[in-house]
Amino acid sequence: MSTDQETPESQVETANETVAEPPHTELVEHELSIDELTQALAQAEKKAQENWDKAVRAQAEMENLKRRTQKDLEDAHKFALTGFAKELLPVLDSLMLGLQAAIGDSEDVKKFREGSELTIKQFESVFEKFKIETINPIGQPFNAEQHQAMAMQVVEGAEPNTVVNVFQKGYMLNGRLLRPAMVLVAKAPEKKPTDSPGIDEQA
Repeated sequence: MSTDQETPESQVETANETVAEPPHTELVEHELSIDELTQALAQAEKKAQENWDKAVRAQAEMENLKRRTQKDLEDAHKFALTGFAKELLPVLDSLMLGLQAAIGDSEDVKKFREGSELTIKQFESVFEKFKIETINPIGQPFNAEQHQAMAMQVVEGAEPNTVVNVFQKGYMLNGRLLRPAMVLVAKAPEKKPTDSPGIDEQA
């Protein structure tokens, strides 16, 4: 019998060593790699979403800045004449007061009135061209945003809180108030206290 032939005992030992070897080692390592990749992918997606949100916010801020800048430019064009127009209003007031004071039938007075009326019409034409509107609210309800009440009084036949007289006209430039109209406002008559019924002391 050959000495090289393995004994049954050695065969059992070899079989035991084979069974003792850890099973599926490559599969476990493969599963761990998938978990790591999944985690890395989730982090990358989160970062991409954060960057997208930042880009969207930046775009919105740029749009808002563009709109604000555009509005500022439009306002600058619309209201560039505000200071100049305010300086012109007293001149127009003086012309109107002079026209009201020019009474009489002399030729000089007539010429003065004609000249003043023509100048006032020219003012009104220029104001219309540059979107300057007159506020003359006679007979209209009082509006605190455009009118300044100089006094209130009871006026027969006038609705309470109605403008019954305009002391000085107001003006607006492109919808923005230049000067409020100074007005007299009607108020409701005060109710007279009714006489209290007499008390019969003999009762």
